[in-house]
Amino acid sequence: MSKIKFPLAVLKPILDHLHLEEKKLKKRKQELKKEDPYEDQDRVNDNASIDTDAAEEAGHERVTALKSEIDRTLIRVRKTLTRINLGRYGQCESCGKMIDTDRLAVDPTASLCIDCAKKLPNKKQ
Repeated sequence: MSKIKFPLAVLKPILDHLHLEEKKLKKRKQELKKEDPYEDQDRVNDNASIDTDAAEEAGHERVTALKSEIDRTLIRVRKTLTRINLGRYGQCESCGKMIDTDRLAVDPTASLCIDCAKKLPNKKQ
């Protein structure tokens, strides 16, 4: 696969956006940890009623799901930063063709061209 060289003037705002997004995601993940009812040390000593236990379980499941989504997004951001460093940003990971710039403008972390993305059902690419 050949490298696609974007001018620095084009990459700089993308890099800035991705670094800011990474920082925001890390911060949100820390905030979620504080919201997790299972992180409260006093809950172990608490003889809570069944409805309180159910609420804690639901709260924990919600936080866990949100953390998982943040982790997936962080991976996409970091993969994109790596592709930029390798000179492969904008190149489809599957077929090697150029990803449409409109697609990249909407989702800078897109790693597949629209044709390859259509071939993968239920995948966010």
